[in-house]
Order: sequence, then structure tokens, then C-alpha cells
Amino acid sequence: MTKNTLDQAPEHIKLAVDLIMLLEQNEVPAEQVLAALEIVQADFAKKLDTEIS
Repeated sequence: MTKNTLDQAPEHIKLAVDLIMLLEQNEVPAEQVLAALEIVQADFAKKLDTEIS
């Protein structure tokens, strides 16, 4: 994805790219990333449920 393409990408894509870059720059092992993302996803799913209710 080029810089111009990223500038025009939806916000969730930009966030994903930023997170990937941050994790790669800090050399976080893939297993740790995936385990952490499960926790993050569950947390934000609960927040979304709360907002909808």
C-alpha cells in the first residue's frame, strides 16, 4: 500500500497499518501479538455492546 493509497484508506485500515508497524518495530513475537489481540477484541466487543445497549 503506497503512501497516497494509505492516505485515502478508511480509518480502520490506517489504524491497522499503524498497529502493525508499531508491533513490528518493537519486534513483538507473533504469538504474543495474537494472544493480546484476542484480549483487545473481547474488550472492545464488550464496549461496543455497552454502547449499543
